[in-house]
Amino acid sequence: MDSPRPISWVKVALKAFREFPAGAKLQVESALTIAAFGRKADIAKPLKGFDEGVFEIALRHRGDAFRVVYEVRIGADLWVVHAFQKKSRTGIKTPVQEIDLIRQRLKRLKETLQ
Repeated sequence: MDSPRPISWVKVALKAFREFPAGAKLQVESALTIAAFGRKADIAKPLKGFDEGVFEIALRHRGDAFRVVYEVRIGADLWVVHAFQKKSRTGIKTPVQEIDLIRQRLKRLKETLQ
């Protein structure tokens, strides 16, 4: 892929992302740029329990955990559907309420674009 895919954001995901610390934002932006060129950054992985094409960027920044979820198979754009600071200290698993929110946003996005 010579030119990158456009990166589009679900409005609430962009709002949450803007609250990330500057260093975390730079890491996420770099990972999304790599994804826009059709590759996968080291800090991105397929999100378990979802169809192929849904990825989670997971990073630690100054002791905090941040997550950004994006979808690459809806339309021509790479869609960022969720961004949040992970608060749970009990493990690396994405909390159920966040998974439910991601599912809802993906469903709405698919209905809107298809």
